[in-house]
Amino acid sequence: MPSSLFILLGALAAGLVFGSFLNVCIVRLPRHQSIVAPGSHCTTCGAPIRPWDNIPVLSWIVLRGRCRACASPIAPQYPLVELGVAILFAACVLHTGATWQTVLDAVACFFLLGLAIMDAQTMLLPDAFTMPGIAVAFLLKIAAPNAHHRGAVALRTLQDAAIASAILLLVWYLYRVIRKQEGIGLGDVKLLAMMAAFLGLPRTLVAFFLAVVSAAAYALALVVRRRATSTTRIAFGSFLALAGIVAIFAGRPLLTWYLSLF
Repeated sequence: MPSSLFILLGALAAGLVFGSFLNVCIVRLPRHQSIVAPGSHCTTCGAPIRPWDNIPVLSWIVLRGRCRACASPIAPQYPLVELGVAILFAACVLHTGATWQTVLDAVACFFLLGLAIMDAQTMLLPDAFTMPGIAVAFLLKIAAPNAHHRGAVALRTLQDAAIASAILLLVWYLYRVIRKQEGIGLGDVKLLAMMAAFLGLPRTLVAFFLAVVSAAAYALALVVRRRATSTTRIAFGSFLALAGIVAIFAGRPLLTWYLSLF
């Protein structure tokens, strides 16, 4: 088997495993529950899920999307998230090959996909996920095998995160002063800091621009369809996180194209 194919299959397998763990984070962290205990169980009847019923994607198919103990439906979110992470991991391998950057991008995709789903479902971006994300990005950056000046890398990573969070924090403050209400949450500020730690400032700014445009288009569509009022809330963090994933793969070409216009 060619080594490149072996690496790709390994990325798919790792993505399925990490996707299964991501489902646990998505379900439990916004509810302030432990991701360690209790073990995997049916959310309807509480029956423990046996190891052979906890195989990513395959178990859901074999069980036909139902709990073995009580036959309650198991949400399609579980296999879809597992497949989504597997596809993203494989895409990272195809994008940058077997490099440390691939690891960094894959881990970023893991965090960003999880936060996108959490915010869409609960309007929450748990600190228990974003803050470890920042720490993991920092550690991966300074642990890179080709990092020659680790102190400078550490400082640059912290600077990127600080600048990104300061930009969004300024937006948060101005909106609060002008409109006398919260326009975005501080969770979005921490999310942008995490993105900058992983992606660097240039790609993060591209992602921020894409998120603002797409969120504005979505809000306009709601207004046109008369499904929005002055109090309608939009999960901006979801747009931000998904734009971050886009920026991982297309951020540099988009930035180059934009700068070429001037």
